[in-house]
Amino acid sequence: MSGEAWLILPTYNEAENVQAIVTAAGEVLERAAREGFRVLVVDDGSPDGTGQIADELAAEHEWLQVLHRSEKNGIGPAYLAGFRHALDSGAGYVMEMDSDFSHDPADLARLLQAVYDGADLALGSRYVPGGGVEEWGMLRRFISEGGSTYARLVLGLHVKDLTGGFKCFRREVLEAIHFDGVRSQGYAFQVELTYRAVQAGFRVVEVPIVFRDRQRGTSKMSWRIAVEAIWLVPLLRFR
Repeated sequence: MSGEAWLILPTYNEAENVQAIVTAAGEVLERAAREGFRVLVVDDGSPDGTGQIADELAAEHEWLQVLHRSEKNGIGPAYLAGFRHALDSGAGYVMEMDSDFSHDPADLARLLQAVYDGADLALGSRYVPGGGVEEWGMLRRFISEGGSTYARLVLGLHVKDLTGGFKCFRREVLEAIHFDGVRSQGYAFQVELTYRAVQAGFRVVEVPIVFRDRQRGTSKMSWRIAVEAIWLVPLLRFR
């Protein structure tokens, strides 16, 4: 499969980060993408002006597009809207990344290369040798690592980092995941996508990354998102 590499950046109140993250991602993908690239900002009606800043940037960069959504109803629906747009536009590879610099844009090149080298889905993994997290307290480490371990055991998978949101999909993987059947909206969304990819027989590769806590803006993580994952993960296995 050939085609452009598309990066989906979901945003909600990321006015402090959006210009810098878009610029950094564009610089990396310009070098790494073999057949061109696009960056798609999916903004969920941010009241802080994130969408307007993204529109101004899009007027300056032909490779940047902005998809405006009227409501904030979870990271899952935002990503699915972005995936549909990218696939409809002919994307050959679709990537996802946080918009707050928790993920290092430089690692986009490594994820994309892993798929060029034969992976169907490349995951930026905190929990394989060479990966890690910085600036996290014990509670957040416990929730993250515990969540990945819980999902791995319940679903019978060998993937170490199931909850991370730094990924590169070959087009065929997303085409095989029937979006209308995706049930998760929050924390469990990343688990569900990887599980569906494995169930469909695709090759998943974990690429070590270092995750860093955001420096600007406010985290969107909440206890409701974690609770959703606890009850939704078993349903993926036993539905």
